[in-house]
Parts: sequence; structure tokens; C-alpha cells
Amino acid sequence: MPLLHVVILAVVQGITEFLPISSSGHLNVVWALFDGAGWAVPENTSSDRLVVNIAVHLGTLLAVCLYFWRDLTQIVLGLAKLLVGQMTPEARLAYYIILGSLPIIVVGYFFKPQITGLQENIQLIAWATIGFAVLLFVADRIGLTLRRVEHLGAAGAVFIGLAQVLAFIPGTSRSGITMTAARFLGFERPEAARFSLLLSIPAILGAGTLVGFDLYQSGDVRLGFDALAAAAISFGVAFLAIALMLRWLRRAGFTPFVFYRLFLGAALLIWIA
Repeated sequence: MPLLHVVILAVVQGITEFLPISSSGHLNVVWALFDGAGWAVPENTSSDRLVVNIAVHLGTLLAVCLYFWRDLTQIVLGLAKLLVGQMTPEARLAYYIILGSLPIIVVGYFFKPQITGLQENIQLIAWATIGFAVLLFVADRIGLTLRRVEHLGAAGAVFIGLAQVLAFIPGTSRSGITMTAARFLGFERPEAARFSLLLSIPAILGAGTLVGFDLYQSGDVRLGFDALAAAAISFGVAFLAIALMLRWLRRAGFTPFVFYRLFLGAALLIWIA
């Protein structure tokens, strides 16, 4: 695969994975632009795309794990305490992450073929980008800013987890819909983002495992250098994107992301027309 393709995909993935603007939607649009502009390379097989897809997601996974290493340590300790029946603050955090992750894991496993068939529908991406932008705007406007992750509760974790399932609709944004759900529950903006980012760890890991298993079964694993380059670039870009987003949300709201989504969705509809 041309290095330019790898760099573009890695940068796009790194920027969009954790911002509430849909990484899957952006990646599918980028591939469509490659094809539409005649940039596609015939030698690129579907497995080549899968390898790069896994690599950029691995890079973003490492970025969020490194950024939230303290929370991740608490989650691991909490899991150990849950196993021996102790419900400490660390155990509650681990419990909430498990509850919030179960819906997307179950739906992703049992409905994988149907979900895969939606991913290249640019019109669906456009309308989802617009629709869920409006929902994020409403949640950010009417939601209180009183609660933190420590105040979540089991019902709140399940609510956010069920909302996360909507991320299978391309253009929705996994981070966007979970932050929207958290804002509806009255969470502070940085705390909504924090829980969303922590939920991304099992979500990305689970999706990567399923795609990696398909790739392993195909027996066509290549692109060693391209995969390493994609992972490294997406890691660096994603780490910076997380830091900048959380810094922004400590002082302001989600409105810029809403406007960007509305502009992107409208641009995609015009492009389709």
C-alpha cells in the first residue's frame, strides 16, 4: 500500500477515534475518496485494508491506555477485588466498565455480518453524522454538570452501554454517542469524555480481536512496515487529540464538534447528489 495512503488513514484515525465525530465514518469516506479520485491501488486486497485498519486501531488503543494508565491500573486492581467479593471504588469502576461494555460486545458478536454491510453506505454516514450531531447539541445544552464517574451507578453504566451500541451505525461516533448519553445523565463534560474513553478500551480491543481473527483465518497477513507505520502515527496523533479534547472540555462545550459534524454531513450529501 502506498505510504501516503497509510499516513492519511493513520492521521484520520488518530484524530477522529476519540473526538465525537466518528472515526469509522471518516475512514470509510477516506476510502471512498481514494476510490473516487482514482487513488486506489489494484494490488491492495481486502486483507491489506484489514491489516491497516487493525494497525491504526491498535495505535489508538495504546494511546488511550497510556493516557489513562492510572485509571487502567485502578480497573485492573478493581477486577481483582471484584473476584474476591470486595466492592471498593476501584472495583465499582471496573464493574461499571464491564456493564457498559457488555451490550456492544454481545451485539457486535451476534450481528457482525449485518453491521459490516452498513459500513460503506455514505448516505447513511451523512445522515447519522447530522442526526447525532443534533442529539449531542441537545444533550450538551440541557444536561447538568454535576456528576462525576464516581457517581455513575449501575443503571447509568447500562444506559451509556446501550447507547454505545448505536455506534455500529457508521457516522454515529462511539465516543460521541457515549458522551451524549453521559451528558443527558448530567455528567461534567470532562467526566463524560473520561468514561467514554475508558469504555473505548474493551470496545476497540473486542473489535480488533474479531477483525484479527478474520484476517488470521484468511491466511493473508502482509504489510509489516505499513502496519507498524500506521500504528505509530495513529498512536501519536490520538494521544495528542485526547489531551487537546480534554483540555478544551474543561473550559468549553461540544458545540465546535456539532458544527463540524453538521458541515461534514451536509458536504457528504452534496457529494452524493
